[in-house]
Amino acid sequence: LVIAATGIMVFLATLALAFALTAGRVAETWEDGLAASLTIRLPASAETSTAQMDRIFAILDTTPGLGAPRLLASDEQSAYLEPWLGATFDLSLFSLPQMVDVPIADPGFDPAGLRNRLAGEVPDAVLEDHRNWRAPLVAAADQVRRLGLLALLVIFAGLAAIIVLACQAAMIASIPVISTLRLIGARDSFVARAFVRRFTLRALLGAAGGTLFGMILIAALPNADVAGGFLTGLGFQGWGWFMPLLVPVVAGVVAFFATRAAALR
Repeated sequence: LVIAATGIMVFLATLALAFALTAGRVAETWEDGLAASLTIRLPASAETSTAQMDRIFAILDTTPGLGAPRLLASDEQSAYLEPWLGATFDLSLFSLPQMVDVPIADPGFDPAGLRNRLAGEVPDAVLEDHRNWRAPLVAAADQVRRLGLLALLVIFAGLAAIIVLACQAAMIASIPVISTLRLIGARDSFVARAFVRRFTLRALLGAAGGTLFGMILIAALPNADVAGGFLTGLGFQGWGWFMPLLVPVVAGVVAFFATRAAALR
């Protein structure tokens, strides 16, 4: 019972750890990627003349804190829309807006000043500062990471409760043996050590099996590149693969102290 219960709980703990680490990577990716650039959009309905686009580039060239702007080609825009519209959708039926990708070179860049200049000189241009909606996305990813860590604590608390109940049941079943040992002079610490050793070793065995099964399952999941990057990429990367190896150790420590407390009580 202890081996099976520990294996199941540690398997869930391994998944929760992968979930938390993945949420952390997503938060960092969003924060780095969305903070690095902004977009200027010139609607297709406007008179998107060469003079307007030249004026936009002139404004960008004289704005401090920005890198070299780049006009997105139509095939690049089509590639961005392909995951939603499909590869066979004919985008030539629509007039796509002209998009300018502008890297941010200085974190102290003032987007309000650029927005005011564009509004005064090119009213049809729309400045999209990705940092405006980066904050709630990063906060959501951080919240998911915290929930994953909280799930780890709940799982280990449940594991401790299961081991305590199993230890108490085993001690109740062993009352005649314990009574005999006490009659011949055995101390409480001696009796407790016997149960602690037994349940700790069983918990370690179950934890090793649960961690191994969890890592195999996570390794078999599709990565973000193959599956398109939507709700994928769950798992460990690089040195993160060593993190699950700490789960059986934590499970063993929890089993040791839980069993010791229950046995001595």
